[in-house]
Amino acid sequence: MNARALLYSPNLHPLYTSNRPPETSPRNRRTLKPDPKSLRIWIHQRNRSSVFRVLVRSSDKRESSNSSYAETIKEGREIVNGNGVVSDSLSSVPWWEEFPKRWVIVLLCFSAFLLCNMDRVNMSIAILPMSAEYGWNPATVGLIQSSFFWGYLLTQIAGGIWADTVGGKMVLGFGVVWWSIATILTPIAAKLGLPFLLVVRAFMGVGEGVAMPAMNNILSKWVPVQERSRSLALVYSGMYLGSVTGLAFSPFLIHQFGWPSVFYSFGSLGTVWLTLWLTKAESSPIEDLSLLPEERKLIADNCASKEPVKSIPWRLILSKPPVWALIGCHFCHNWGTFILLTWMPTYYHQVLKFNLMESGLLSVFPWLTMAISANAGGWIADTLVSRGFSVTNVRKIMQTIGFLGPAFFLTQLKHIDSPAMAVLCMACSQGTDAFSQSGLYSNHQDIAPRYSGVLLGLSNTAGVLAGVLGTAATGHILQHGSWDDVFTISVGLYLVGTVVWNLFSTGEKIID
Repeated sequence: MNARALLYSPNLHPLYTSNRPPETSPRNRRTLKPDPKSLRIWIHQRNRSSVFRVLVRSSDKRESSNSSYAETIKEGREIVNGNGVVSDSLSSVPWWEEFPKRWVIVLLCFSAFLLCNMDRVNMSIAILPMSAEYGWNPATVGLIQSSFFWGYLLTQIAGGIWADTVGGKMVLGFGVVWWSIATILTPIAAKLGLPFLLVVRAFMGVGEGVAMPAMNNILSKWVPVQERSRSLALVYSGMYLGSVTGLAFSPFLIHQFGWPSVFYSFGSLGTVWLTLWLTKAESSPIEDLSLLPEERKLIADNCASKEPVKSIPWRLILSKPPVWALIGCHFCHNWGTFILLTWMPTYYHQVLKFNLMESGLLSVFPWLTMAISANAGGWIADTLVSRGFSVTNVRKIMQTIGFLGPAFFLTQLKHIDSPAMAVLCMACSQGTDAFSQSGLYSNHQDIAPRYSGVLLGLSNTAGVLAGVLGTAATGHILQHGSWDDVFTISVGLYLVGTVVWNLFSTGEKIID
C-alpha cells in the first residue's frame, strides 16, 4: 500500500524526492478511481490557506519505500475533486476564516459590553413613565436606581476569582445570560410590586458585575502585549456606544410600543450574542483547536496564555505597592467619572439652563467623545510600545493624561459663561478621561496576567464604591454648596491619583 498525494499551491516550493514524477498539465488530465480512504490536508502559506484531498490507493506493483512520492502539480490550477477528477479549481479558505481569532474574541467582548450598557441605561429613560404609572416619589426612584449596585458590588471580586479558576468563557457567558433574563423580567417584577423590582435590579447587577473581570481574564490570554491597549480600548468603547444606543433607541421604543418594550427587546439580544459566543469563543488559545499555528505562536510568544489557576495568592497580591496604587487610582478616577456621567444632565439643566430634552441629547455627546478618544489612545499606546517605549512609561503617560486632562477642563468651567463652551469643555474632560483605558485599565494584565480577573475585581470594587459615594456626596454638597465645590473635590482626587500613579505603578509583571 503506497500513498500518493496530489498537492497544489502557487506559493509552495516543489517537494523533492528520490524519484521525482513527471509534471502534470491540463492536457494530461487524469481520472482517478474514487477511494473512500481519503483525507483533507490544509496548507497554510503566509496569508492564504488552501485545502487538498489526499487519496490512498492500493497498488499491484511492488515498489520500494523509496518510490513513494508527492506529486506537485506545477502548471494549471488543478486539484482532485470529490469525484476523483483533477479539476481546474482551487479551494481557498474564505477571508472571514483567516481573520485573526484573537480579534474575533475582542469583538465578541465589545458586543457583550455594548449590550451591558444598553441594558443598564434603559432604566434611566423608562423610569420616567414607570414612576408616573406606579406613583413613585423621587426617593423611591433613587432606591430603584441604586439597587443595581447592590448586586454589582457583590460579584466584582467573586467574578474575578471564578474567571481566573474556571476560565472567562463560562463566566462572561453566564453574566450575559443572567443580566438579559433580569432585563426581560423587569416589567413583570414592576407589576408585582416594588420589592420584586428591587430584587430583579440587584440580580441584574450580579450578572453585569462579573463581566469586566471575565473579559480581563480572557484578553490576558488572547491578546499580545503590543495589542493590549487598543483591544481593551475597543472593548470599553462598547460600553460607551451601548449608552449612546440605549439612550437613542429607548425613547423611540417607549413612544411606539410602551415602556415594557425596551426591556423585552434589549434583553432578547442576549440570546443572539450567546449563540455566537458558544460557537466562536474559547477561554484561552490552548483550548481552541481551530487556531492557526502562526497566530498560536504569536500569542504564546507575547502574552501569558496559561491554564486557569487553582488558587489565588492573596497575601502576595496584597503585598505589592503597584496593586494598591492601582486600587487607589481606580477610586480617584471613578469618583470624577461617575459624578460627571450621573449629574451631567442636572448640571446642563440647572446651570446652563437647557431644557430637559436638550439635556438628555447633550448627555450622549460625552459618551461619543469617550468612545473615539479611548480607541485613539489605545492605538497611540500600542504604537509607543511597538516602537520600544517601556510599558511602564506608556501606562504612566496615558494615565497622567487621563487624570490631568479632566482636572484641567473642570477647573475652566467656573470661568466659562457660554453654554456651548461649557458643553465643549465637559466633552474634552471626558475625552481625555478615556485615555485611562490605556493606563490603569490595561495595567491589570501587565502586572498580574494570570490573576487579572481578580485584580480587576479588587480595583473595580473600589471604583464602584467611589461612584456610589461620589454620587451621594454630590447631592449633599449641592444642598449646602455649589457646583464649584463638587468640581474642586474631583480635581483634588485627580491630582492625588496622578502623584500616586507616577510614584508606585509599573508596567512589568510582578506576580507570576
